[in-house]
Amino acid sequence: MTLPIQLKQKSSLKNLAVTGIGLVSLAFGSVAQDAQPIQFVHQVKPILESTCVSCHGPDKDKGGVVLHTKEDAIGDTIIEGLPNDSLTYTTTILPADDDDRMPPDGPMLTKEQTETLRLWIEQGAEWPEGVVLEQTRRILFTESVQPILEQNCLSCHQESKDKGGLRLDNKADAFAGGDNGEAIIPGFPEESSLYTLTILPEDHDDIMPPKGDPLTKEQTDTLKAWIEQGAPWPDGVTLAPKKKPELDIASAVKESGYLISEIYDIVVEETAAGMEPYKVRIPDSRVDFEMVPIPGGEFIMGSPESESNRKGDEGPQLNVKVDPFWMGKYEVTWDEYELFMYPDPRVRRGRKNGSLVLIGEPENSVDALARPTPPYVDMSFGMGRYGYPAISMTQHAALMYCKWLTAKTGHFYRLPTEAEWEYACRAGTTTAYHFGDDPADLDDYAWYYDNSDGQYQKVGRKKPNPWGLYDMHGNVMEWTLDQYVPDSYSLLAQGGGILRNPWVQPVTLYPRVARGGSWDDDPEGLRSSVRVGSNANWKQQDPQLPKSIWYLTDAQFLGFRLVRPARTPSPEEMEAYWTTGAYQE
Repeated sequence: MTLPIQLKQKSSLKNLAVTGIGLVSLAFGSVAQDAQPIQFVHQVKPILESTCVSCHGPDKDKGGVVLHTKEDAIGDTIIEGLPNDSLTYTTTILPADDDDRMPPDGPMLTKEQTETLRLWIEQGAEWPEGVVLEQTRRILFTESVQPILEQNCLSCHQESKDKGGLRLDNKADAFAGGDNGEAIIPGFPEESSLYTLTILPEDHDDIMPPKGDPLTKEQTDTLKAWIEQGAPWPDGVTLAPKKKPELDIASAVKESGYLISEIYDIVVEETAAGMEPYKVRIPDSRVDFEMVPIPGGEFIMGSPESESNRKGDEGPQLNVKVDPFWMGKYEVTWDEYELFMYPDPRVRRGRKNGSLVLIGEPENSVDALARPTPPYVDMSFGMGRYGYPAISMTQHAALMYCKWLTAKTGHFYRLPTEAEWEYACRAGTTTAYHFGDDPADLDDYAWYYDNSDGQYQKVGRKKPNPWGLYDMHGNVMEWTLDQYVPDSYSLLAQGGGILRNPWVQPVTLYPRVARGGSWDDDPEGLRSSVRVGSNANWKQQDPQLPKSIWYLTDAQFLGFRLVRPARTPSPEEMEAYWTTGAYQE
């Protein structure tokens, strides 16, 4: 519990607060005696609570370091008057790629935040008696604050229109403030008009935004917490006005007890029209992945009886409607997947001749439980890692990667349903392959038995399908979310009409559906409609007892691809998607 603090007058608080601009000048040669006093409760406590206590608190003392109480912190990692001898400061200014850099997860502290820590320690590291720190959520500017400002503030506060003399499109101008003084006072949200004007009554003349569309409580709480944590704004990040996302009419209607499918369809179409391809860098890494927008629409799922090499489980054909989503431009690669497999970078770094060599174990037992245990063999089986598709993971492992990636990026990811996969693969075509019916053209689009040289190949080296997706045919087969039921199409067809977003949710561990064919398959196995059911033989050589929930040692042909639906699902839906890969028997 934190002790109450007696607030001073507004003018005094402004004088005591160190602004984002002021800290920059203080970083060059100033001494503590000349600097404004740093207030622990307002300026230091929020930084420590949001970036340190999760690993160095009452429930977790990583490295034997505890920072949530004065007794544990002062004199150990915080040396009064000596910031350069205090690990709480020195570890925050290490290079981004240093293994000892703190915090280890997420972006580095801004120079304003590290300078606040430095000055506080230099000034004697005053810590009021009885103040105990508690873990709080770290607010990341680009993920949480930037969208709020761009969608609600930039239309009136930018270079071309600086209403009230205030610009919020860049860091320097935002912290400089406008005609009415500073809008952002780090550590003091109650004195920052960027926050205080957003919590006025809706009928108040000064409420911001002023157009009768107030911020939600979640948004105002985010702004408050961000300012409390020092208003960290990464250098070089500039903002531009953005249109607000369309109102989720479907959810509003559903909550009101109605279901108007026509309105829902309009929202889906409008959402699809605004979707664009994007590239994301996985936090704490140098690894990017790309997502391609897939427009919602209708298609015929399955193959006609006239299709060469057709199998019985590919029909009868179904009329299916799919909502819009993004799909991975490429299959998930080892570059991406190893970040999940080996959370400790000391493990990932051990390589010899391009193959992984384990040189350490993850220190964090929670990570070891939440992620795959180190494998007992090289899971690439010598076929290559950098730029090559990750393989041989169970469906559970693939879904846990999606869950991990969601937590890392703030966007919801999962595996595609069988219907989504075929819809994306066909990309508006009705032929056996997305390029036509002639398997003689496969060499231009796919890696398969005749041209793969007996192994998978780097992603993206063949031609994409009409929607810009690579290796949908061949290279590695790809997991979907569905249970494999040989006659599921017949069962689904019994209801008649158009099926919307069908998903055969698993109830047993085997079999589950994989799609697309692989480097080890003949041309007929790569057709858009081919369905393959998993089986226990895919881990026959697994020496673990019980068999591993993470690895399929004998499925060197199997990987996966990401999907991000345009509509973010509810927490209950997320859990249903992610846990479908777990044991059900």
